[in-house]
Amino acid sequence: MKIIKIVIVLALFLIALALGSQNQEIVNFNYLVAQGEFHLSTLLGSVFVIGFVLAWTIFGSLHLKSQLQVRKLKKQVKKLSPAISESEQSKA
Repeated sequence: MKIIKIVIVLALFLIALALGSQNQEIVNFNYLVAQGEFHLSTLLGSVFVIGFVLAWTIFGSLHLKSQLQVRKLKKQVKKLSPAISESEQSKA
């Protein structure tokens, strides 16, 4: 299944490259502090890469935070498991 996902992403990347090579118009791009003239394909590609990196950073940090919480909770369960089993044996 992982190989299929990689092939699909690679195919989409190649399609994006093919379409981007056809869009060589120069566009005027106004951003907060200045403006510049860029090829449309370069502008779209750079914005896509910036968005991709930003999303990976945000969701990667959220995933890391959740994994640390899972690890902490597993340690708590491991610590409390002997205490629970001892209390059940004393009741019996």
